[in-house]
Amino acid sequence: MKISKIWFDGDRIYGLTDDGRTLWQSLLYYRRLRNATPEQRAEYEMDDEGIHWYKLDEDVSFESFEYDDPEPTGISRVFLSHPELNAAAVGRRLGISQSLMAQYINGTKKPSKERERVIMNEIANIASELQRICV
Repeated sequence: MKISKIWFDGDRIYGLTDDGRTLWQSLLYYRRLRNATPEQRAEYEMDDEGIHWYKLDEDVSFESFEYDDPEPTGISRVFLSHPELNAAAVGRRLGISQSLMAQYINGTKKPSKERERVIMNEIANIASELQRICV
């Protein structure tokens, strides 16, 4: 599969495949591309593997357009939509390695329902701690 045309709409990047399918994925996975101007997004190159924005230091593989979950959910969505949250620090509080937290966030690994609940509860605990400090 190869992408022959790309475009952006909202928080998504779309691709038209060489066999006529329209695929998409969330820009939450690509922070630099999400925050780029239309002019910066227009400066890309394609090769046999994917799309490259050299000035943004961002790459999107053609293969990634066919992932099962193009939209992040759960803890992945929480951390990607709130980059001010430090996933590594949350992981340390729970005894979860930084590399495993990164895999949960970028979608290469899925936490169990119980593990996701524990992580979400820890984020809520941090929010409660901050509220007590700010009041």
